[in-house]
Amino acid sequence: MRVTAESRSWLQRGSSRAVSLLLAAPLALVLLIHPAAMLDAEGRYSHGLLMLVMWGICSGFIHGVGFDPYSRLWRSIFHPLGGWLLLGLGYATLWRARLG
Repeated sequence: MRVTAESRSWLQRGSSRAVSLLLAAPLALVLLIHPAAMLDAEGRYSHGLLMLVMWGICSGFIHGVGFDPYSRLWRSIFHPLGGWLLLGLGYATLWRARLG
C-alpha cells in the first residue's frame, strides 16, 4: 500500500513538521546562547517552568525532524500538540521576561 500525502494525518505532513522545527529551534538557541534572557523581574529562573519549556523544545525537535515514536507512551509524552502548547508557554515566558 502506498502512503500519499492525502492519506496521512495533518500532523504527519511536512508543513506541520516544519512548524514544530521553526518553533523549537529559536527557543532552543535562546536557551543555549543567552539563558539570562529567561530571567524573571527578580533575576531568577523558574526551574519548573523551564523544564516544561525544554519538554516542548524536545517535542518540537522530535516531531520536526520526522521521528514518530513507536510506543504509545512516548507518542503521548512527545505529542506535537502538547509540544506546541509548551513552546507557546516558552515564548510567553520569554516575552514576559523581556517586558518585566
